[in-house]
Amino acid sequence: MLAGEKSPTQMVLVKVFAIVPLLALAAAVPVAWGWGLGWVDIGLAVFFYTLTCLGVTIGFHRYFTHGAFKARRGLRIALAVVGSMAMQGPVIGWVADHRRHHAYADREGDPHSPWLFGTSAAALAKGFWHAHMGWMFNRERTNVQRFAPDLVADNDIQRIDRLFPVLTVVTLLAPAVLGGLLTWSWWGAVTAFFWASLVRVAVLHHVTWSVNSICHMIGERPFESRDKAANFWPLAIASMGESWHNSHHADPTCARHGVQKGQIDISARIIWAFEKLGWATHVRWPRPERLARKLKSTGNARRLPTADFAPSNRK
Repeated sequence: MLAGEKSPTQMVLVKVFAIVPLLALAAAVPVAWGWGLGWVDIGLAVFFYTLTCLGVTIGFHRYFTHGAFKARRGLRIALAVVGSMAMQGPVIGWVADHRRHHAYADREGDPHSPWLFGTSAAALAKGFWHAHMGWMFNRERTNVQRFAPDLVADNDIQRIDRLFPVLTVVTLLAPAVLGGLLTWSWWGAVTAFFWASLVRVAVLHHVTWSVNSICHMIGERPFESRDKAANFWPLAIASMGESWHNSHHADPTCARHGVQKGQIDISARIIWAFEKLGWATHVRWPRPERLARKLKSTGNARRLPTADFAPSNRK
């Protein structure tokens, strides 16, 4: 299950990636108070947040981890590149960690379950910290040969995995360069770097980590699953549909996580567009009869969509 320990350099980089953007976010409010923030910064931050978030949700998660659809080579490479620009680690390690999470969800062996220390208030506080970001400071590494052999054998993905440091530089400098060009000033580059690089990365990190922590602790659980994954609606838009986590754990390979009425799932809609364009095929759209069997009560059944449950050309 494990493959040795992280090197001291890897441990330092994990701490830098986790803590520096968080410090930038903490400084955001006083910095923004009437100074150092403009529409260019906001536009770049929203653009790069959306792009890199979808790289994780559609690429790293639904495609590479769970095989929710098949992608043509160009889309496959693009998803790996854009997902890597979220600064959440190289693609192969990310996928191996997440497959391990599903294999042992909320049990011993799960790398980031909040329920590993008990159910007392102190244990849950410790569990929340562990699930949210503390687990990344552990020295153990998931065995990629066991949990992601398909990606290890893929030459394209291996190259992108090795390029993670370069893509980290790109994701941090690209907003600054664009900010400087759009405002034609060094100050525009500085503010864009702060908001669209550091703050954007920090917000995306904590939204993603909240799916590991909050979405395994509180929320609705309309579907039967082997763990404590829950649907937490306040994060639905920011997470691009990932916070419909109970639905996901009930049917992990499904391309759509927001499977009930009114559940916004931006990632699923983008996958639908990829399918329409011919870039994605064999999409695993939800099947009402399968999910109906997993519902805990008939009351929840009334919340399942009927005619618009999924795109009509299921494969």
